[in-house]
Amino acid sequence: MPERLVIATDLDPFLPLRMLAAYAGLSVRTLRQYLELPPDQALPCYRVGGKILVRRSEFDAWVAQYQSRGRPQLARALKELGLDKEDV
Repeated sequence: MPERLVIATDLDPFLPLRMLAAYAGLSVRTLRQYLELPPDQALPCYRVGGKILVRRSEFDAWVAQYQSRGRPQLARALKELGLDKEDV
């Protein structure tokens, strides 16, 4: 019989909002606002009793939609002029 039991850290944990805020560099208030977006845009979460949990991998996938490169105003102007990369 082992003297002690060692449990490995789960690589894809469920995080309460406070821990997710620390992981993401966002405030709990901002995360709550993302939870209240329309269903197709909202941060996916699990509501267990009064606790809100977010799986780290699901947060990573959700936040990827906000990835940006370069200057957003310039990209928007190029798109409006039909000069963006997709149309060339």
